[in-house]
Order: sequence, then structure tokens, then C-alpha cells
Amino acid sequence: MSHDYKAIQHTLMDELRLMHYPISVKYIFDEAELEDFKENCPEFYTPVKPMTFCQWEIAARMKGQTVLGYPEDQGCANARFSLGWKGMDEAELKSHAKYTVSPEQAERFVLSKARLPEGKLLAVVVAPLADTFFDPDTVHFYCDNMQAYHLAVDYAAAQDVHPLKTNITMNSSACGGNVYSFLEKKFNLLPACSGSYNAGKTERGEINVIIPGEHIAPTVQRLLDRKNNLGSSSITRPGDNFPGADVCKNCPLIIFKKQK
Repeated sequence: MSHDYKAIQHTLMDELRLMHYPISVKYIFDEAELEDFKENCPEFYTPVKPMTFCQWEIAARMKGQTVLGYPEDQGCANARFSLGWKGMDEAELKSHAKYTVSPEQAERFVLSKARLPEGKLLAVVVAPLADTFFDPDTVHFYCDNMQAYHLAVDYAAAQDVHPLKTNITMNSSACGGNVYSFLEKKFNLLPACSGSYNAGKTERGEINVIIPGEHIAPTVQRLLDRKNNLGSSSITRPGDNFPGADVCKNCPLIIFKKQK
């Protein structure tokens, strides 16, 4: 592999105080690559029954498990569409109709989503970044507002891209969000969709940050450079060890006096 992903994960967990492991997402289109993974990956799990893409990620981000998922393991229609494992059908339109003003709008919105070539993807592997078997196609973070801001700022500086533009869709936040970053090679920041909020266990209000795999090392190096220059990774309070201390610079002045 091209980078020390164990060291990268350690830096991210330690400096940003992440609650969840960053997730390595790998799309497998090649049979030989799939067989190599199955024969040589030290340990991996497969779903016992079909479940959603964001539920696959629960094992990676919360339990530190590597999960291999095939088309038959994917129980979410939105994810199957994003991954190219099914085409447009009435069920897909129906799942979006409750959000849109008309069936025609629902169809346009679905077709506007990022999507892998239909029928080409063999399997998906999601794993904690430190345990990735592959150079990741994307790295997916479930994080809070200030952690997302730190990642965005370091990404923008490292990649020399500003402003960063997001790609928010109806449904498909985790599954489609990763596909978008993989295909477009762009940073993405988006809220949980209704499905990933419930099924994907994002009830703490986590924000999705997704970074193309080839951009994660430069982003983390930028974080380390800031730490070296300023004494810590904190953007809000340089020198503090905590990234995002909730202390306003005007706190001593924010005083209100009761009037008669």
C-alpha cells in the first residue's frame, strides 16, 4: 500500500478526538482483486442477512471490523441503485416520491445522483482505515460539526481547492455520498439522510465527511504541519490540545444587565 494507514488513523483519532474509526471504502470491480482479498485478508466478516450500506459501515466504525458485501447482501434499494446493482424502477421512484412535488421530479432527482456503472461492481469492502487491505477509494468519517470543519479546512489547504462544494441528495447520503467522492475525486460533507439516520445509527447528529482515498494522506499531513507550526491541531484555539474548545473569545464581555 502507498501509505501507513495505521499511523494516519492514529493521528486522526488522537488529534480530532474522533468517536468513530474513519472508514476505508473499497469498490472491487476485478475478480482477481476480490480473490486476493478473500485469500489474504487476515480477518473479515460478511453480513448474515441483507442490510443497508450504512449498516455495513457500523461494523467498521464502531466495532473495528472489516466487512465484505456482495450484491445479494445489500438490502437498501437506494444503495443498490448508487452501486449499480439495480436500475431505475417504480420502487426507486416511490422511495423518493414522498420528498418531491411530482413523480417527474422524483425521477429527475434520482437520475441526477452519482452512480457506479450498472452491473460492473463485484463487491464492496468497508474497514477501519488502520486495517484496510487496500489503498481506499474513499475515506468516510462520521463526526461532529467541529471535527468536520477541521477536516474541511485541512483538505482545502492541502488540495488548494476553495470554496469546497458539497453534494447533498435525497436519500443515499452514505452510499451515494461515497460514490460521488469516488467518481468526482472531490471532498463531500453532507447530513445523514432519513435512512442512514435510523438504519445507519447516526442519532447523535453525526455529519458525513467523505474524502477521496488519494487525498487522505495530504490532508493529514496538513494537519500535522499545522500542529508543528502552532503547537496543536486546534483551528479554533491554536495551541490548545482539544480541537474546538467551546470558549468564545468574547465570553468575559457577554454580560446582560437587567433594566428596571
